[in-house]
Amino acid sequence: MSWEVGVFGVRHLSPMGAWHLRQYLDEVKPELVLIEGLDDATDLLPDVTRAETKPPIAILAYTSDLPVRTLVYPFASYSPEYQAIRWAFEHEVSVEFFDLPSNIFLGLSDAEQVYYEKLRAARSKQPSDLPADALNELAGNDEQDSAGSNAELIETVCVTPERQESLYARIAATAGERDYDTYWERNFEHIAARGTYQRSAYELGATIRELDADQPRWRAENLIREAYMRRRIEAAIASGVRSERIVAVVGAFHAPVLRGDFPAMTDEELQSLPTRDSKLTLMPYSYFKLSSQSGYGAGNHAPAYFELLWQTLEDASVVDLSRRYLSRVARQMRDGGTHRSTAEVIEAVRLAETLAAFKDGVAPTLNDLRDAAVTLLGQGELAAVKESLARVDVGTEIGNLPKGVSQTSIQADFDRELRRLKLEKYRSTVAQPIDLDLRENRRVKSDEAAFLDLFRSSFFHRLRVLEIPFVTFGRTRQDSATWAEKWSLQWSPESEIVLVEAVLLGETVELATAFKFHSQLEKCTSIAEAGAMVSDACQCGLMASMDQARSRLQELAVHSRDFAALATAAEQLTAVVRYGDVRRMNPAPLVPLIQELFVQGSLSLFHSANGDDKTVPDMLHGIDAMNKVSLEMHDQVEASLWQRELRRLAEADDRNPILSGFACGILLEQGLLPNEELSKEVSRRLSPGVAADLGAGWFEGLARRNRYALLARQSLWEQLADYVARLDETDFRRAVVFLRRAFGNFSAREKRTITENLGELWGMNKDAASELLEKPLTEAEEATLSDLDEFGFDDL
Repeated sequence: MSWEVGVFGVRHLSPMGAWHLRQYLDEVKPELVLIEGLDDATDLLPDVTRAETKPPIAILAYTSDLPVRTLVYPFASYSPEYQAIRWAFEHEVSVEFFDLPSNIFLGLSDAEQVYYEKLRAARSKQPSDLPADALNELAGNDEQDSAGSNAELIETVCVTPERQESLYARIAATAGERDYDTYWERNFEHIAARGTYQRSAYELGATIRELDADQPRWRAENLIREAYMRRRIEAAIASGVRSERIVAVVGAFHAPVLRGDFPAMTDEELQSLPTRDSKLTLMPYSYFKLSSQSGYGAGNHAPAYFELLWQTLEDASVVDLSRRYLSRVARQMRDGGTHRSTAEVIEAVRLAETLAAFKDGVAPTLNDLRDAAVTLLGQGELAAVKESLARVDVGTEIGNLPKGVSQTSIQADFDRELRRLKLEKYRSTVAQPIDLDLRENRRVKSDEAAFLDLFRSSFFHRLRVLEIPFVTFGRTRQDSATWAEKWSLQWSPESEIVLVEAVLLGETVELATAFKFHSQLEKCTSIAEAGAMVSDACQCGLMASMDQARSRLQELAVHSRDFAALATAAEQLTAVVRYGDVRRMNPAPLVPLIQELFVQGSLSLFHSANGDDKTVPDMLHGIDAMNKVSLEMHDQVEASLWQRELRRLAEADDRNPILSGFACGILLEQGLLPNEELSKEVSRRLSPGVAADLGAGWFEGLARRNRYALLARQSLWEQLADYVARLDETDFRRAVVFLRRAFGNFSAREKRTITENLGELWGMNKDAASELLEKPLTEAEEATLSDLDEFGFDDL
């Protein structure tokens, strides 16, 4: 079949492309507009053009079974495709997407992933199963026979490595531009002459096809897509639409081959393509996501800037962009408290235009404008203008869709939960606090009402695990109250975006959360992480997930000797047992695991305490966690074993001294270390023959526990004062680092008490010592304190 349609090649987020495209459509007045996009998403087009719809928005395609694959097609107000859709609806012209449907796109993605996994496993033997002659043939094929061996094309898509070098970077370098975005903007976004953009984009597409012919996998994927597009065009012509009344809007790369002298995809070839069951929805999008998304090659880094360019084209011309852009930057700086005058803005505009003239440009590019802003408005300092540039370049724009439009199952479930839990009033952009009491309300009759706050808590924790930014967990009203929770709720369009994306994990909030637990557990290799997941699953009210996490934790703990991880996991499970009743769950299955973790942790303590000071923070946290478990579950765990291992550590001279001191402090706190034993240990640890860092380090560990018990022991301070007095200058310099760190956590009142104790030791009563402390420092004393800077406290 010989045919030719009107083809308009664009870059997918090109304001000038959108502007020229609308002019072109006004001129040719087509009967059918075909747009590069998922074929099966055509039914979503009426919602795209509704009055309440506000870009940026996106079409989301996702698989309905595992493994999850997704495709996102975002539109900004300045996207040529979006403007083509709007034009068609405004003029009551038929408009359709005509690229591969989502089930095939996702099927190709799935097949590609499978092949890559096989490739990685066999890389050392053979990089590709595709015969070399077939690969070479595909690499050099003309378009005329490119669709004739569809099976080979599919295999090429799946097994040929990704491109190693960016063709676009080479084009930019050849043109003398710093990057491809700048090249494109200077040569396409500033072209206002009628027809020039369309012709230039067509020629660029043809050139890229010639230069990129040595990339088989990428080339094969595009050939398959183009064969399908031609199939759809032929179907439209067969239905009675004249070819000259059809306009196809596609990426510039595809424009040269949408003609009838290239073959269309046959029924047999279409049926041979891999597929995955898929679903589609519209979702609000944001300029932030549009600028930072990964893997979307047609995106741009400054969506708010290109939105400004689009508005400028609608209102005036591209030459007015410099003034508008730099005025916005100056306004943002003023809002931030940095004043910039109108004269400085004018000078910045002149500089930007001068920079553009050096490149023979019609108007400054974004990079020219940024350079001018840094030089004039930032006065040469990027830091002074960086935040304002980010706001003007990226922006905070978030799209909106009418309520109920293309709502996914998880959105519908979320709305039902809000109604069931009486939370609809909290769906507001204003942050609102909510306090929960998880205990049964005996003043009501129904189970739903009696445990309303408990059900709310489970729902909130599920949203927290799914990382949906609607809820923020705060501190409880009472730290020891397992029944009390404090939350803050605030809705935003970003919350909607994350909620929509969560449908990839499950049809409801509960199923999505359970799936996330399941996925994380499959990859979990950390005892601490598994313990946290047990706690999270309990808070989410997902008992099956909690049991899976418990089993995974038990598997990981069998051969572990990681004291800190074992201790943390035991503490997390103990917390679950503590609030088990209030959450209406039976904690009994967790008790044997806690007992097992407790024994393993106790027996691992002494060996694990042999590390350097880098391991100390984790060890201190672990010791504290184990001690809490021993106190809270003293009737269910071997507390005596823990006390024995603590004493072993406290008496050891070959373990980390900070940890030994900390263990000694716990024994003292629990009344297991009499005063006379403490005195002997202090005397032994702080003797002149002990290295300064060992003695002072031990005291640092001791001082981390129950400082009130230490303050009341005058003999301790006498021994410490005597120890410091005996140190020579070198040892003092080493010891003072540990001592300063030891006293760093003491409050001002506690430090005063210590000083008064020492005053009594040196023959000064408490009142005299207090009066002395109130006196201002002398110049000599200030000079002495300034000398401490030489000791290197930067890490304290």
